[in-house]
Amino acid sequence: MTGNDVVLALVVATALGFDFTNGFHDTGNAMATSIVTGALPPRVAVAVSAVLNLVGAFLSTAVAATIASGLVDSHDVTLTVICAGLAGSILWNLTTWYFGIPSSSSHALIGGVVGATLAAAGASAVKWQGLVSKVIVPAALSPFIAGAVAAVGTVLVYRLTRGVPERPRGHGFRIGQVGSASMVSLAHGTNDAQKTMGVITLALIANGSLQAGASAPTWVIASCALAIALGTYIGGWRVIRALGKGLVEIESPQGMASESASAAVILSSTNFGYSLSTTHVATGSILGSGVGKKGAVVRWHIARRMVAAWALTLPASAVVGAVAYWAANGIGGTAGVVVIFIALVLASVAFFAASRHPAVTPENVNAAWTGSVVPGCAADEEHP
Repeated sequence: MTGNDVVLALVVATALGFDFTNGFHDTGNAMATSIVTGALPPRVAVAVSAVLNLVGAFLSTAVAATIASGLVDSHDVTLTVICAGLAGSILWNLTTWYFGIPSSSSHALIGGVVGATLAAAGASAVKWQGLVSKVIVPAALSPFIAGAVAAVGTVLVYRLTRGVPERPRGHGFRIGQVGSASMVSLAHGTNDAQKTMGVITLALIANGSLQAGASAPTWVIASCALAIALGTYIGGWRVIRALGKGLVEIESPQGMASESASAAVILSSTNFGYSLSTTHVATGSILGSGVGKKGAVVRWHIARRMVAAWALTLPASAVVGAVAYWAANGIGGTAGVVVIFIALVLASVAFFAASRHPAVTPENVNAAWTGSVVPGCAADEEHP
């Protein structure tokens, strides 16, 4: 095995590691409302979501093509650039997960790769028009579109069912939630799993293993599908709690309306190859369900904190990606990539250990909201 083979293997392993963090970071996008309303037990919810993410990953490759060829010039991308970009995206994902902030894994990935490319080859290597039209514009519009659809849907479901007795009405909406949450998980698989497929394809092109413009090989599709499904099954309970309990006190009709709106928006974007953030869509839909229900409490200060994280995601992950590239390139060769890989593993272990004290688990994820992502901490003693 040559040094180049070792670097390629580490880049693929790092990409699959990102896919794993993508899965547990975004589980809440599909299942937070179903878990909060009791439509599904927590562990059953993440298992269903994992299976549907796995299936969804095989249904389309339009977004993978956007990531592989639509954002940076593949001729200026090396394996070191891709490894550094993945380092930026993984560290941002772990940071926001630790603090219970549902930020966009997609934008973290794109920011990391763009930042490392800028550091390596300059601004001319970035396809700015594609970045704006395929990433930034959809990111700005999608929460409002999803929120509007969810608000209208919430108004309609409450009006159309106001004469139905409470017990059968609640039971029916919880069944409906299972269906709508499953659609969101399927849609998440069609969109997010492909982003890592695109990155690995880009690495294979940079290594000369594939020609520019080639599609993702079958083994890439299968490995990415398994990685995101496994991450989803692990469940990012900190983000699930923040989405399900922090923004709005959700009832079953709101949950079904918000999940249906999310699925419709994500599947539409996948069809057109837009690298949409499912986090932005799900958060917008949940807020819309709060706006659409008369008298609902919407915690706008939590929403503002999330929006601030969204605004920081692209530049922050880009800066980390650029710094990682400079470090790897300064060390040079295979040793530079190995050092970055080891640093990522150590950082991941540190985040996991810190998250255990105290931990958010399936057993306490639905505890009353006290102003903190960790149950039992008062608002004025907020714990990350």
